[in-house]
Amino acid sequence: MIKRVAVVILNWNGLDYLKKFLPTVLKHNIDYSEIYLADNNSTDDSVAFVQGNYPQIKIIKNEINSGFAQGYNDALLNIKAEYYVLLNSDVRVTDDWINPIITMMDKDTSIAACQPKIRSFNQPDYFEYAGAGGGFIDNLGFPFCRGRIFDTIEKDDGQYDDVKEVFWASGACLFVRSELFHKVNGFDGDFFAHMEEIDLCWRLKNLGYKIMYCPYSVVFHVGGGTLQYLNPKKTYLNFRNNLYLLFKNLPLKQLFQKIFIRMLFDGMAAIRFLVKGEVKHFNAVLKAHLDFYLSFNNLIAKRRKKIKRNDFQQVYRGSIVFQYFARKRKVFSKLNFK
Repeated sequence: MIKRVAVVILNWNGLDYLKKFLPTVLKHNIDYSEIYLADNNSTDDSVAFVQGNYPQIKIIKNEINSGFAQGYNDALLNIKAEYYVLLNSDVRVTDDWINPIITMMDKDTSIAACQPKIRSFNQPDYFEYAGAGGGFIDNLGFPFCRGRIFDTIEKDDGQYDDVKEVFWASGACLFVRSELFHKVNGFDGDFFAHMEEIDLCWRLKNLGYKIMYCPYSVVFHVGGGTLQYLNPKKTYLNFRNNLYLLFKNLPLKQLFQKIFIRMLFDGMAAIRFLVKGEVKHFNAVLKAHLDFYLSFNNLIAKRRKKIKRNDFQQVYRGSIVFQYFARKRKVFSKLNFK
């Protein structure tokens, strides 16, 4: 019998995380949910460990490590369920973490995807960088969260305990309707990792669906499990993928102006890296821009024939960079979305 919910953990050489967090995933699983390990051709003993210790977990083996985005795409072709829950291997779930979100999505079929409240595993009283209390984006494509703007992370004092429509839901723990995931052809595999969930949510919103945040489900995320936050490869992916994101999803009348301004911001960030002596990060930004230029024809082919809108209420019309660095507004509650 096919279960309604498939909890799918993508793994690549994550044996330590599996040992640490799989017990809580199993403990807090529910009767209408099946757990899957989607392995991205690991070279450690991840698969053998799960097979030997948790035979109730179904295993899907990808032939190559094609990254977070394509790895999930390949695995999910083999999984039948009404809802997918894409769960990072470095996440500790809590009691009744599935029911509140599935109940909410069952009641409102216009919800395509949703995330729980994401707090830090290492600092449990604080939100976690990758998702926090739901994702937003500014007018130039800079992503931020309720509870996290750039490197400022808020303590969770219940300030974001309301159900909220957001712009994007975190890939660290993403609930998504399987039918809609496949309707938009899933993640963009060219992203490899980072911001692919924002791209997915933007495409779903352009079809008229909602992305939500549900505070009644709480998980704790280690963060930086595959690529540490200060890794130059992460810098490269974030800068490159943000340009990919904008090019694919902005309406044509806004496209080139915003890409140009965004690249100026990137240039300033690169100079800041250089001044701080972080040469590898400086080079990562240059490589990101070069690869963006080289991908131009591919990106043109990916653009929707008609992008309907970009007037979503979850887009901050100002510049989050200006608000954060110039006006010192470093928490979400200080922003004016009107």
